[in-house]
Amino acid sequence: MIELVNLHKSFGSQAVLNGLDLSVPTGKTTAVIGPSGEGKSVMLKHMIGLLTPDQGDVLVDGASILGLRRTELNRVREKFAMVFQNAALFDSMTVYENVAFPLEEKTSFSRDEINARVETALREVGLKEVNRKYPDELSGGMKKRVGLARALLLEPQIVLFDEPTTGLDPVIRRAIHQLIKETQAKFGFTAVIVSHDIPDIFEVAHHVAMLYRGEILQFGTPEEIQGSDHPVVRQFITGSLDGPINSGAA
Repeated sequence: MIELVNLHKSFGSQAVLNGLDLSVPTGKTTAVIGPSGEGKSVMLKHMIGLLTPDQGDVLVDGASILGLRRTELNRVREKFAMVFQNAALFDSMTVYENVAFPLEEKTSFSRDEINARVETALREVGLKEVNRKYPDELSGGMKKRVGLARALLLEPQIVLFDEPTTGLDPVIRRAIHQLIKETQAKFGFTAVIVSHDIPDIFEVAHHVAMLYRGEILQFGTPEEIQGSDHPVVRQFITGSLDGPINSGAA
């Protein structure tokens, strides 16, 4: 569904992506793990066309998105939804208004149809009787659920999750992971999750990619990554203080 080919991206003198190659399988969940500051969020922004690489190509559903006109790129973006680490809810809007917003902006559905779809979306993520609440009245986990409900409303083919469980306690974090796993299985979208949640993410993803120094070091099933003998991968998934990540060695 998404293919990143030899991506290079620098900001000034700082090289962030350094020949990154990644193929994201259709209808599966791919987790991208790795130390902070290695370019994971920058990689997501290339997938949706918010950033243009200095070199390389980005293909969505087999076609390059580089050089597209704004209207053409917007059509590609209609395949996507994004769930941000802070949920990105509008503080001045109720839960209902936040979830209904994309339907009101992008469709010609009647008010009754919008109401029905919002109710269904909130029910799908396990939320009831919160329509009239404002984001500051919700817990962190509830905000994540509202963000996911909003993302699913337009039935996207691809959902990008940028550290969706940041700031949550272990119990709620696991509940959000389970919700992502269940909704992906039900709706069949292609998911890309940027995450630091080790080992929890191995229970959610079909495939895992390890990003380090702007490159994908290893790609495989959760079992293959957990059994990796690569020193950087081993250090990251075990949380060891001794190894190439801390020493700066390659």
